[in-house]
Amino acid sequence: MTIDRAPVVRLANGVEMPQLGLGTWPMDDTQTAVAVESALRAGYRHVDTAENYENERGVGEGIRRSGVDRAEVFVTTKFNRQWHSVDGARQACTASLKRLGLSYIDLLLIHWPNPDQGRYVDAFTGMGQLVEDGLVRAIGTSNFKPAHLQQLFDAGMTPHVNQIQLDPYHLRPDLVPLHQQRAIVTSTWSPLGRGNDMLRDPAITTIADRHGRTPAQVVLRWHTQQGFVPLPKSGDPRRQRENLDSFDFTLSEEDMTALGALDRPDPKMLDADTFGH
Repeated sequence: MTIDRAPVVRLANGVEMPQLGLGTWPMDDTQTAVAVESALRAGYRHVDTAENYENERGVGEGIRRSGVDRAEVFVTTKFNRQWHSVDGARQACTASLKRLGLSYIDLLLIHWPNPDQGRYVDAFTGMGQLVEDGLVRAIGTSNFKPAHLQQLFDAGMTPHVNQIQLDPYHLRPDLVPLHQQRAIVTSTWSPLGRGNDMLRDPAITTIADRHGRTPAQVVLRWHTQQGFVPLPKSGDPRRQRENLDSFDFTLSEEDMTALGALDRPDPKMLDADTFGH
């Protein structure tokens, strides 16, 4: 069965965000334009990019080539540490809009907290002004840990989304309950694993065989059944369609329990207290 569109989740400010997005890192502009055009024609309505990916121009070009109306496409982008100030957030937004060739951004994120600078609260303040001005529809964070989020809460601000690394090997129990308490939507990058053999894990392949699905479809359904918004990267039209077709079956409680038992320590996991750009 092929579905036309992914379901949507409603952000705290009422904006609707499609529950499956196309990740675009590490594709270049040319590859991104092809992938975005293909994905949108297949039914995707959410594309994720970033200043640091250096492919925002490709995202804009893919949207234009697709023939899909701009108003139907949810575009997420992120900005780097040099823009962590009230005015810097506006400069970053303006530059991204120019590269994308768009008049507004659906979701703007601070890419990494860079706590050594201590300026992300100022940046988030500036992002709020961008929403008021109609340049951005929703705002959020990426890779923020609980202590980073707390600084925003203490300043009276709450992101609509926190985009984090999360998959069955990285359950993030430090963040998911906090997101739920604060009505922050959890968006997940590298939802199918990052540099590991997760999709060949017997616990996952067994469930996939039982449902007559691919391991990737099982893992994506694990994300979406929990209300997460996964962002799998693929430039392959067939895999794009398979990813989109992950909503028309349901994992059992037993399946979810088995997948939720795969968490493991990962010394290679990027630490947002020390890594960032």
